[in-house]
Amino acid sequence: MRIVQHCVYFPPEVGGLESHVHYLCRGLVKRGHDVSVVSSLSRPGLAEREEIDGIDVHRTRLPSRTPWGWFAHAAGSTPRTRAVVQGADVVHAQAFPSILPCSLALAGSATPLVCTLHTSHFLRLAANPLVAPALGRLVELSDYNFAASKEIADVGEGLGPSISVETLVNGVETEIFRPVDGTHPRAGRRWRLVVPRRLFPKNGVEFFVRAMPLIAARADVDAIVVGDGPDREMLQGLARELGVAEHIQFLGARPHAEMPGLLCSADLAIFPSLVEATSVAALECMACGVPVAASAVGGLPQIVDDSVGGLFPPGDPEALAAKILELVSAGGLVERGATGRRSVVAKWSNERLVDRHLAVYRGLGAG
Repeated sequence: MRIVQHCVYFPPEVGGLESHVHYLCRGLVKRGHDVSVVSSLSRPGLAEREEIDGIDVHRTRLPSRTPWGWFAHAAGSTPRTRAVVQGADVVHAQAFPSILPCSLALAGSATPLVCTLHTSHFLRLAANPLVAPALGRLVELSDYNFAASKEIADVGEGLGPSISVETLVNGVETEIFRPVDGTHPRAGRRWRLVVPRRLFPKNGVEFFVRAMPLIAARADVDAIVVGDGPDREMLQGLARELGVAEHIQFLGARPHAEMPGLLCSADLAIFPSLVEATSVAALECMACGVPVAASAVGGLPQIVDDSVGGLFPPGDPEALAAKILELVSAGGLVERGATGRRSVVAKWSNERLVDRHLAVYRGLGAG
């Protein structure tokens, strides 16, 4: 089967959407399919065309990393997309900005178009009564829709009576993300927390930093924050102001290959998000056998419960601290981690994700 995916970002970019599309495409290639991706020149030095893990990657200009920039990239990528989709069996728009260039590229063709709705940006636009009607008409262009969480699926279906959306949680490469020896040094027998979050306001890392004085007052802990972003300087300053700088290491962005070892250096992973689809990073932690404490927002309650860690209200440092202290004092973190690993393998592995995509593609007449 010849499959074309359109996505604004693709590795070496790091993030949940990027990981999802990369895992899916790599899995499809392993099954013997011909896979191409149309993406963006999102950073200097990227090639306009290259092969990554057997995936034929085409990149076009991205004016800026903003909603305007994404739509400008979508429009500007249409000619390249039209060329790439020639002879395709199915085309898949990864996120709503990709629907229009894919639809225009397929004009006059019977090739089916699939879309996956991702991210909080979709939710914010759908909540705007001036934008929602146009967004609904855009989603109606697709022949089949997935969503990364039930929340996104419900909102998508609310955009129009003819719109149907299947919830399909993002998958994890469980052979890569698995229990391994930790690679980040530990200070004695301190509890180690890991916060694998890009440093943007929506990811709520500020509330974790504000919780650390409460945690450190009652438990011997340190934390590593893995990720970068515009909030880094502010967060480091806040840690100094609150007297917990010695308890938190900001490691910045790390290569994907380093992540299993970094995650496995910790006893507990923290996701203090204010908004979230279904977090690939949380699933990666669980696949590594690391229990997860997360905000009860978006798709996180679909994957996190007391058996694998626990939930706390978003934006509440006291509740966040209380949940962490409860988990480290109660014991059983190893057992929760093992339960999380079993859950990911059983329900959210990339193999299952590939199976479901191929079933839908074939059901639409592709291949």
